[in-house]
Amino acid sequence: MNNLTPQKEKELMLKANDIRQSIVDMLEDAGSGHTAGPLGMTDIFTAFYFHILNHDPKHPDWSERDRLILSNGHIVPVRYATMAHAGYFPLEELKTLRKFKSRLQGHPEREKLPGLETTSGPLGSGLSQAAGIAYAARMDGKKFKVYCCMSDGEMQAGNIWEAAMFAGANKLSNLIGVIDRNNIQINGMTENVMPVEPLADKWRAFGWHVLEIDGHNMEAIVDAVSEAHAIFEKPVMIIAHTIPGKGIKEIEYDFEWHGKPPTKEEEQKFLKELRTMRGQIEDSHSE
Repeated sequence: MNNLTPQKEKELMLKANDIRQSIVDMLEDAGSGHTAGPLGMTDIFTAFYFHILNHDPKHPDWSERDRLILSNGHIVPVRYATMAHAGYFPLEELKTLRKFKSRLQGHPEREKLPGLETTSGPLGSGLSQAAGIAYAARMDGKKFKVYCCMSDGEMQAGNIWEAAMFAGANKLSNLIGVIDRNNIQINGMTENVMPVEPLADKWRAFGWHVLEIDGHNMEAIVDAVSEAHAIFEKPVMIIAHTIPGKGIKEIEYDFEWHGKPPTKEEEQKFLKELRTMRGQIEDSHSE
């Protein structure tokens, strides 16, 4: 993974904007799905697929690829959109989201689409899968990294902490977790529904090295992963503070948008806002 130059940072920010536009468009066309989480995690997925991951869209089953596990499968629109922009499949296929016989189901299905590492949906399972893959990789002498994206609401699931204990006890330094700390879940704010704080202290208590970052700052995302690569004999958890619905001021922080798509009218309004933002990114990084 190379250092993040100003030009590369601008490219990533512009790519993230394009991906957000694709997310809004595909969700409106589907008529169902999750909006807030995918928009909030777009910067992180952009950084991974366009700068961090060791992968090959033309050979998605390449044995030495890094593994990216998506535990909170309901935010998969961001993964589909990012994969399409990265060249895994045509952008036009995004229009098939949640359609019958589509490869792009509402939750990811590993056997339907090359490039997906796991089938996910039941919250809390992804970290156990990622820890198992990381443990097997170490047994086989493999050098690839295993990343696992999770939601903060998942921290309410017991299975997460079994995996945390296993990874800490086995010092899985090839395992790096990312928690989308957006503070919302389907029926309210996490700290009102079932508090998860003090989150960082909990992970440290299970033997993890913990980093906290702004999940919309490309440099911070890349630097955190670089630091994670340098940690010896500990798994790493990156707590990424994000804004649900990021990029659309009207819906940012609103838990009501956790699980609903935009209408046609809202889509046009949201896309206009994102296109304006794209122009601002170009202007502010023009020197």
